[in-house]
Amino acid sequence: MPDLAGYAFVGFVAALVTAATTPVVRWVALRRGWVVEPDDRRVHARPTPAIGGVAMFLGLLAAMAVAWKMDRFTTLFAGNSEPLGVVLGAAVIFVVGLWDDLRPTSAPAKVTGIVVAGAVLAWFGVTMFYFRVPFAGVVSVGADWAPLVTVIWLLLMANAVNLIDGLDGLAAGIVAIASGTFFLYSQQLSGAGRLEQPNIGPLLAIITLGVCVGFLPHNFNPARIFMGDGGALLLGLMMAASTSVVGGRADPNQAYSGQTYFFLAPLVIPLVILGVPILDTTFALVRRAAGRSRVTMADKNHLHHRLMRLGHGQRRSVLILWLWTALLSGLVLYPTYTGEGDAFVPLGVAALALILYTVLHPEVRRTREESG
Repeated sequence: MPDLAGYAFVGFVAALVTAATTPVVRWVALRRGWVVEPDDRRVHARPTPAIGGVAMFLGLLAAMAVAWKMDRFTTLFAGNSEPLGVVLGAAVIFVVGLWDDLRPTSAPAKVTGIVVAGAVLAWFGVTMFYFRVPFAGVVSVGADWAPLVTVIWLLLMANAVNLIDGLDGLAAGIVAIASGTFFLYSQQLSGAGRLEQPNIGPLLAIITLGVCVGFLPHNFNPARIFMGDGGALLLGLMMAASTSVVGGRADPNQAYSGQTYFFLAPLVIPLVILGVPILDTTFALVRRAAGRSRVTMADKNHLHHRLMRLGHGQRRSVLILWLWTALLSGLVLYPTYTGEGDAFVPLGVAALALILYTVLHPEVRRTREESG
């Protein structure tokens, strides 16, 4: 079975290839004029390339190829169609996003592309088998429903990452924290004997982490390149695939001693970890529905935009949302590793401190005073 050293090496390859190819992608984009101009709904001040997803996709391919060649990952690839399904699904959704980055595409066309990518995942078996509804028992996902559930899950994850990608480094940082947390969580499940084997979920999570870490130095404020829809949709697919094959295949008939999260809601864990982008997605849908505007219409009322209007700069807004993601991740990992469910008190104190810092920071008060 794969060990931590093997996973770490694959993650390192993903980070190295992404970091090394991003400047090349940026240079090509500048030469070809593939840049995003500043406008009223964007916060960057100069034309910036927005096809960083190309480098991220190359990092994914390189890492998967290295893992395929390593003996310790033989059990994941031998006679298993899921890795190929992830690569093909990633290729489909990446092309859909990249096409939109180069030639803006209608929302229905993008949704159709995401549905096709989800169908590819389902065809190759990258689906969930069952999940536990808190206080309601286990729900099995039959063969007839698996494709639909996979597509819906992918739509949720892809759009969540895409919507949160509004500030330099925000989406890459949040997904890095989320995927790193999910890797540790899946390792605990595996070590407890509660995860069906072989399982590609930990491998996908560590590759996603590596891709984000490799891209962040080029994307943090002031960003020299954006990931674009190609990168955001790609990250959404990687998170959807990893959470499906881990959360949707954790043995529902065994309780992991002391782990409320494992017993009640193994599939809800990724929702908690990705709480920031999913919460932002929910707010965006409600806000646009209440305003009777199109759901796909872009605006500047996302969480990161609101933080900036409070007086936080780009970097501080990003760091605040990163910290929120880290807190939510800690909420999951603490009982997972300690066997105790009393993590709420220290994490609640930390969350309160973060709220106070967000709202009462001197820059916030100064902005309010200047605005009367």
